[in-house]
Amino acid sequence: MRIPCPLCGDRDQREFTVRGHAVGLDRPEGETWSAAWNAFIHLRENPAGRTRELWHHSGGCGAWIVVERDTITHEIYATTLASEGQP
Repeated sequence: MRIPCPLCGDRDQREFTVRGHAVGLDRPEGETWSAAWNAFIHLRENPAGRTRELWHHSGGCGAWIVVERDTITHEIYATTLASEGQP
């Protein structure tokens, strides 16, 4: 699989380390415990199909990127720097 790094262009997936679903980028507001925090921590989905994942370009530029891809076909729809938000 080839992953298009927003800084380096298309690279082999072996240059990257997957860090899981990008739900950490959708943290609820505030620090007080709420139903939103409960859902964020305990009610995560494990979808088959299109999803957003956080990847680290560990063998390249060191960027953290969000990869929107299909977990069944491995088709990549979009990549963006994690600091820029959703693709």
